[in-house]
Amino acid sequence: MTIAPVDSPDPIPDPTRAGVVLALAVAVVGLTFGVLARSIGITVVQACAMSLLVFTGASQFAVVSVLGGGGSAWAAFGAAALLAARNTLYGPVVSRWFPPGIARRLVIAQLVIDESTGVGAAQHDATRARRGFLVTGIGIFITWNLSTLAGSLLGDEIGDPNRWGLDAVFPASFAVLLAPHLRTVRGRWAAILAAAVALVTTPLVPVGAPILLAALVVVPVAMVGGRHTEGDDPGNGDDTGNGDDTGNGADIDPGGQP
Repeated sequence: MTIAPVDSPDPIPDPTRAGVVLALAVAVVGLTFGVLARSIGITVVQACAMSLLVFTGASQFAVVSVLGGGGSAWAAFGAAALLAARNTLYGPVVSRWFPPGIARRLVIAQLVIDESTGVGAAQHDATRARRGFLVTGIGIFITWNLSTLAGSLLGDEIGDPNRWGLDAVFPASFAVLLAPHLRTVRGRWAAILAAAVALVTTPLVPVGAPILLAALVVVPVAMVGGRHTEGDDPGNGDDTGNGDDTGNGADIDPGGQP
């Protein structure tokens, strides 16, 4: 008797469904950003312009946090720029899914965020990757901007966001971004050293500067980690070139902020 094989379900989520779900989830964070932005004196127009042009949630929350803590505009810009810089690493991954063309890529570049790149990279062919990237990126762009507008308009009505626990959204969003990188030894060392630098420098330097100084920890950790990787046997462990540090997209976090 011959038993017919049973097709196993595709473990990769449908890119359209994943994109829609993420877009709806991110709307809650966008609403919170709008409320927090209004609470520190950012106008409705300024908050909406930031979401429309910057479109990077972690950077936008960094600006609100630094300015709300009394930091300078330059410190806020530096923190935001460092956080946004990670999106440039996604460019080579995304470019493989689309045909060449400067005009097309200028539009696509605005949609390069953690979620859109993560959904696309999880697919097994370029067609599905392209669909997942576009559905997620466009969906989040719409919900993020609409929810920012709603949060900004509601900000004055809600009053002090601390009463509602909304002040916890900023550190929580960074915890979400940090979690995937703690899977590697290099990532854990970077987190420990950056936290130590931030704690030591907080009482000594202006608001916002500890974030910039902590980010510099990445440079020596990357250099030491790179030399360690080159000297190891590539087949004897997760931290020797065959794990999350291979640069093949494994560190992309589809559940992070835009």
